[in-house]
Amino acid sequence: MATLRVPLFVPPASEDSEELMKAFEGLGTDEGAIISILGHRNASQRKKIREMYERLYDKPLVEELHSELSGDFRDAVILWTHDPAERDARLANKALNSCSKGIISHLKVRGKDTITHLQVIVEIACATPPDHLMAVRQAYCSLFDCSLEEDITSKVSLPVRKVLLGLVSSYRYNGNVVDSNIANSEATKLYEAIQSKHLDDDEFLWILGTRNFFQLKKTFECYQKKYRNSIYQDIKSRGNGILELVLGVVIWCIDSPEKHFAEVIRASVVGLGTDEDSLTRAILARAEIDMKKIREEYYKENKTSLDDAVRDDTSGDYRSFLMTLLGDKY
Repeated sequence: MATLRVPLFVPPASEDSEELMKAFEGLGTDEGAIISILGHRNASQRKKIREMYERLYDKPLVEELHSELSGDFRDAVILWTHDPAERDARLANKALNSCSKGIISHLKVRGKDTITHLQVIVEIACATPPDHLMAVRQAYCSLFDCSLEEDITSKVSLPVRKVLLGLVSSYRYNGNVVDSNIANSEATKLYEAIQSKHLDDDEFLWILGTRNFFQLKKTFECYQKKYRNSIYQDIKSRGNGILELVLGVVIWCIDSPEKHFAEVIRASVVGLGTDEDSLTRAILARAEIDMKKIREEYYKENKTSLDDAVRDDTSGDYRSFLMTLLGDKY
């Protein structure tokens, strides 16, 4: 399901480090060499390169990349080079810093920008394994001298704050264990909360925040069978405020992350201008996980190629790097 192409024979980290150093030397930077190396290494291999590079040259690889590259290309390569947990911690911090406490209450205030920022937190909590969320929380503390929960509390207003805290503070069981009776019972509880517009109800949020993903998918299935609408449709019908939008992202990320990320990519390239931050985040986050499924979902929903959309809306080394992560031969 991943699109990242890793060669059958991967050179030692020392050799990759030497080639990267050569790419930095001289009057110009060899961006192609950087793409060829880092764009074809998985997370564990990139970690070895980071460690070896600093050991050999007594300077962090990320700092070298920052000084040698520029623009969206630099931002994408640096995020990719970071450990995935550190990358997501940095993205979460950036998203929260883009939000201001007291104004995240309704779509009319800063609707599109606000949901774009907040969905970063939801993706980390609901579209990645529980172990990854724990690693992100640990990285966040190390990087920013406070917890992810503290920053959510200080920068996001109720009721959305309550949703996000519930999602990031719990630890879900990661096994494929499903109880149909519980799914049926909790589908009813979710329905009642939605119909009464109590979308920040404690039990409603507890179910979404603590049940394992397999159990929740079964609950959503029971919900649709019993009430003929999907839970996503019913939440959407309650209104277009930030709370409803965030909960819609929660449902999508749990039930069908490939649909969510296909929509993130579509939204980042439609209209005038490109949302490079969202485009970069989606491709980097899923290139090693399920980008092939996202590509299929994108085509099904838009009747056009995801690869063509990215290629047409980007340029230069930034485009070459993203297309490499999407599986292009570079």
